[in-house]
Amino acid sequence: MSTSGGAAISSEQLKARYIGTGHADMTKYEWATNQHRDTMASHVGHYDQLSYYAVAQNESVGRVRARMLEKMLEPCGPPPTRKKQQEQSPSS
Repeated sequence: MSTSGGAAISSEQLKARYIGTGHADMTKYEWATNQHRDTMASHVGHYDQLSYYAVAQNESVGRVRARMLEKMLEPCGPPPTRKKQQEQSPSS
């Protein structure tokens, strides 16, 4: 990938610029959450799309916008519990 001037961009610079780009240690939950938030932000940011959803749901545009903004907090539900993988070394 390169900039408009033709200079190459490293993957570290790309990940610093775009938060949802991901990394090797990203979990499936984190990836899905980023995808859902990006989608909701796009729907809220494009008024025509937002009004389409409002008409389809028979709701006001403001109510649909508020619902989508609330859904952005935890779009995939609460995060999964992390299992602690601590191995206890045998006592001598």
